[in-house]
Amino acid sequence: MKRLLGVGLMVLLVSGCATVRTLDAAKPGAPLVYSGTRLDLYALQGGCCAMDRFGAEAPHYPGLDLPGSALLDTLLLPLSVLTALGVGFQATGGL
Repeated sequence: MKRLLGVGLMVLLVSGCATVRTLDAAKPGAPLVYSGTRLDLYALQGGCCAMDRFGAEAPHYPGLDLPGSALLDTLLLPLSVLTALGVGFQATGGL
């Protein structure tokens, strides 16, 4: 039961994560490297147009989301740098 509760909590936390939101954005010209962290910082500084700039809405509590986004952005750094350099991946799969 504790495991199920823990998994449910992680799903709720990750679904609000700025990094996850910007991964799905696919907006041309949007930042790719540390995108979730940059979105949180933009929201904390009072940015008005997150959807126009990042292609995703900022989380409701960017201060709480910032450490998790920074960690996830760091883990995804090699992939985001390669994507920013134009290296394409034809990955398929999933559930």
